[in-house]
Amino acid sequence: MFLAITNVPRDYAWGSTTAISDLLGRKPTGKPEAELWLGAHPGSPSIVVNPAVVDGADTLADWIAAQPERALGAGGRHLPFLMKILAAAKPLSIQAHPTPQQAREGFDRENRAGVPLIATERNYKDPFPKPEIIYALSDEFDALCGFRTVAETLADVDALDDSSGAFEPLRAHLADSLEATVAWLFEGDDAPALIEAVSAAATAAVSNAGAHAAISPTVATLADLAADYPGDPGIVVALLLNRVTLKRGQALFLPAGNIHAYLGGLGVELMAPSDNVLRGGLTPKHVDVPELMRVLDFEPLPAPSLEPVAVGPGVERFDPTEVGFALLHVTPGDAGAVVQLGGPSIVFVTSGELHLKGQDGNIKLGAGESVYVTPDEWRLAVTGTGEAFVATAA
Repeated sequence: MFLAITNVPRDYAWGSTTAISDLLGRKPTGKPEAELWLGAHPGSPSIVVNPAVVDGADTLADWIAAQPERALGAGGRHLPFLMKILAAAKPLSIQAHPTPQQAREGFDRENRAGVPLIATERNYKDPFPKPEIIYALSDEFDALCGFRTVAETLADVDALDDSSGAFEPLRAHLADSLEATVAWLFEGDDAPALIEAVSAAATAAVSNAGAHAAISPTVATLADLAADYPGDPGIVVALLLNRVTLKRGQALFLPAGNIHAYLGGLGVELMAPSDNVLRGGLTPKHVDVPELMRVLDFEPLPAPSLEPVAVGPGVERFDPTEVGFALLHVTPGDAGAVVQLGGPSIVFVTSGELHLKGQDGNIKLGAGESVYVTPDEWRLAVTGTGEAFVATAA
């Protein structure tokens, strides 16, 4: 069964005013449009285009709740993913997500403590982890992700240091550990002076260079962050992280514990259907330092690139292990494409017009349109000219 769905973009302040509306072929509202959610998450469940098809259910979440076996398949309890179109004009907060065990324990702990689900100090809104994939749709998509080595950080510190001694506390904490450095940035009495020194040095480096190309991308990013978030510890946390620019078609996988922030660009995001976020700067929202420190993975690693696997003509599969979902990129071309699904799925068309034919049904989708696919349609023949992304259970 194919069920046409849509949604209204979330108007978070960091969102682009044009990127999502352009993709959907709609007139911009003039307000930020940050994320378009496609799924059954209660925060913004997809809207059913024709409710009469599913006995009047207005949202995908309502229909799944009413007919879980038909919607999810035998034994299905919830849709195991949330697909988003993300459009960032400004940086998102630095953040990390918990493991399955940390999510269950944190959710139970806050429930026992009587912390309301809507409380600003609440860390765990549900008992689920939130691993995620981001695929770049724009020509460039900029991000911070994962801790880099201390030596790489010190190379930028050396470039910024004016020999005044302001950077020595940072060097001392880095000589101890990344963990000690992050804790100090949020809780040390002398950390604000270091944050100010890094901000001033990065801003001066950009000004003196005259162009970001003359300095490292990390230093240029620090200057931008200092302008948007003066005095925020996240400015120096960003100095500890890998700075990445994805080209269109490239992807990252952010597992539990990976500290990251999206800086700008348009992308397809696929994640577990959770809202558990531990923030680590670049935000006016609550930062729970002890819980953040428990969740973070401090092992320095390269940027977590996720390479696709070609599973058939015109079909690439981005498939992290043991997360319960996969993202497929489909460009059928003249020969068409065959897409094997792992369970309930969502298809979103980004360009052109495509015809999807399953076991019992078929549907045509144009750019900006999306459809929920029930598990009985386990194999799709896709024809037409265009591009689509498929979120599927795995």
